[in-house]
Amino acid sequence: MNNDHLKLFVRIAATHNISMAGSEQGLSPAVASSHINKLEETLGVKLIHRTTRKVSLTEEGQAFLPHAEDVLDTIETARAAVGAGSYTPQGTIRVTASASFGRMHIIPALKGFMAKHPALKIDLRLSDSIVDMVEGGFDIAIRNAALNDSSLIARKLAGDTRIICAAPEYLALHGEPQEPQDLLKHQCINLSGTDGWLFATAEGPKRCKGKSVLRIDNGEAIRDACVAGIGLTICSHWVAYRELKSGQLVQVLKDHPLVSDTAIWAVYPSSRLLAPKVRAFIDYFTQYFAGVPYWENPVD
Repeated sequence: MNNDHLKLFVRIAATHNISMAGSEQGLSPAVASSHINKLEETLGVKLIHRTTRKVSLTEEGQAFLPHAEDVLDTIETARAAVGAGSYTPQGTIRVTASASFGRMHIIPALKGFMAKHPALKIDLRLSDSIVDMVEGGFDIAIRNAALNDSSLIARKLAGDTRIICAAPEYLALHGEPQEPQDLLKHQCINLSGTDGWLFATAEGPKRCKGKSVLRIDNGEAIRDACVAGIGLTICSHWVAYRELKSGQLVQVLKDHPLVSDTAIWAVYPSSRLLAPKVRAFIDYFTQYFAGVPYWENPVD
């Protein structure tokens, strides 16, 4: 199977235009069409519907596309490993991230990433559930949870500072807690699945279970409920930095920090060779969040 034919097919799938895809590789429309014919003959199936107005993939073409991309990725990875000339990250990179972090911080950064790597397509899935990367066919997961799977590799992108927040409206009505045990007298909003808040004390970590009145499975929704004055909650700076800066939320129990070793990680399956598209994504976002992220120190 000719690799140039595969590259042409992948670009036709992206541009829906044989002439445009061919010209990118220095081919005339007639030669490009001939190459696709040869690929179809090799496979014994029709990959592309051709009309006078547009080009589209057949059902077989759609099924073949991810395999063609994987073959090209493998070739580029091998070339990169031995420094064989220049290479361009291409194909589709499949990324999963938490719904809140993805919407707030990954999507705004994608424009710059895609401009830098125009041959790449992105399949981004946003979910607050921890997905099986291998089973789901993902190249990268952006997570802020501990890494439990030893078959995965994690690269830190940024810190994840967490604090206890409240709306000024809530504090005006209920007063401000002075000690962790005061949480028993306050309404608390919790992330689904959490069991109390862990504080760092001179005697070691101490768990305090407040009066939980609301549980939510989404970080932005928890923040919004806190802004609405429903109760106190734990918020990461990255989800609440705008509200902290505007004064819609304020930090409480400043002298009683939480125990937290969380961070934002780029997680990917362990492999001897890292695909160029994965390396490009990780390098870009490592630089994008480099140093102190823009969401830290929101009230300075």
